Amino acid sequence: MLNIEQTQAKLEQADKAFMEWRKVTFEERQRLLSAVAHLLLEKADTLANIITKEMNKPVSQSIAEIEKCAALIHYYVKADNILKPEIVETPYSVSEIQHSPMGVILGIMPWNYPFWQVIRFAIPAILAGNTVVLKHASICFESGNTIQKIFEEAGLPQGIFLHLEIGHRSIKDVLENPIVKGVSLTGSELAGTSVAALAGANIKKSVLELGGSDAFIVLADADFDQAAEVGAESRLQNCGQVCVAAKRFIIHQAAEEAFLPKFIQAYKKFIPGDPQDKNTKISGMSRKDLADELEAQYQKAIRNGAEVIIALERVSDLAFNPGLIKVKEGNPILEEELFGPLGMVLIGEDDEDCLRLANTSRFGLGSAVWTQQKEKALFFAENLEAGTVAINKMTKTMPEMPCGGVKYSGYGTELSLQALKEFTVPKSVVGII
Repeated sequence: MLNIEQTQAKLEQADKAFMEWRKVTFEERQRLLSAVAHLLLEKADTLANIITKEMNKPVSQSIAEIEKCAALIHYYVKADNILKPEIVETPYSVSEIQHSPMGVILGIMPWNYPFWQVIRFAIPAILAGNTVVLKHASICFESGNTIQKIFEEAGLPQGIFLHLEIGHRSIKDVLENPIVKGVSLTGSELAGTSVAALAGANIKKSVLELGGSDAFIVLADADFDQAAEVGAESRLQNCGQVCVAAKRFIIHQAAEEAFLPKFIQAYKKFIPGDPQDKNTKISGMSRKDLADELEAQYQKAIRNGAEVIIALERVSDLAFNPGLIKVKEGNPILEEELFGPLGMVLIGEDDEDCLRLANTSRFGLGSAVWTQQKEKALFFAENLEAGTVAINKMTKTMPEMPCGGVKYSGYGTELSLQALKEFTVPKSVVGII
């Protein structure tokens, strides 16, 4: 762990690097960042093994994570420069909006996607002219250090991206440091509340991507075969440790009899295996304490009336045979995020009731709706309270589309061209020359 003096030295290094980096053209930043993508792909197997070792992800999914990081960088290095001055028509001879980078931005990132979460925050922030300091999850320090080395090996100046090996208790000091101008956090609601309060108290910009309890809505006219297969994958990818994973399966009562048996069959295909085996679809959770917490949530749901559809069976300290429960409104488990291989089924009386059930959640990260009627799908998309809506597919993040939440799922935008402006200041320049 870094001590106070070492942390301060790294912040000063990032601040010094910012003073020069902000002068580098957008196109030159793109050129340098393209080398990062090249190195990620070149070292994909090695980097994937780091991910699997640190947080127990099946290695095939770890490789896919690295490839997705490279795809994101390719998107940004080919993007138009939306940060160039915008000319505005006014009575004055000079009227433009400039977008100035803020400075050193702190990223507080989770363990579930040790490379992807970091890259998707850092690349647009750096391309916009900022520098980044990362506080990674304590089990992912090797990932954090490796990402820093890749940036440096790619030829970016030292200090553009720095990993701070610090604990949670040091976050307050870093965020209160005047060198740091903003913060982006992906994590729990509790962590987000704390960081947002600190950022607000210090008048600093914050972006939060917090928990989710995504609805996966299956209407009466859905393709049940496809919805069942995609639904199981959507809940159980990365051992269910995904913010935008489907967690509440809201089934129209007219679809229950036909859909549920297919869904159960697809769900049971996910059997815990060796994470180093490329054929493994699901392994164990990342930490024992998180597995303990999921098991406690399962028991809590049952005590409050949940019906077991598929029992959640613990087969080791980290691994479960995935579980599925049917719950009704009023069960307190619906107020919590299930971060592991446990799904919930709710039955809606009609389309309107399915929409209502989806929106009763305090979370609003993503949702999916399954129907073969375009008009109905677009109605749900317009009225679902979520940052992302998927139609006849699983909810996924992609570089081209903005990602963010509403309600207790957070605020601010990651991904897409919009993310380039999150840590910039729009400056009005008006006058007569």
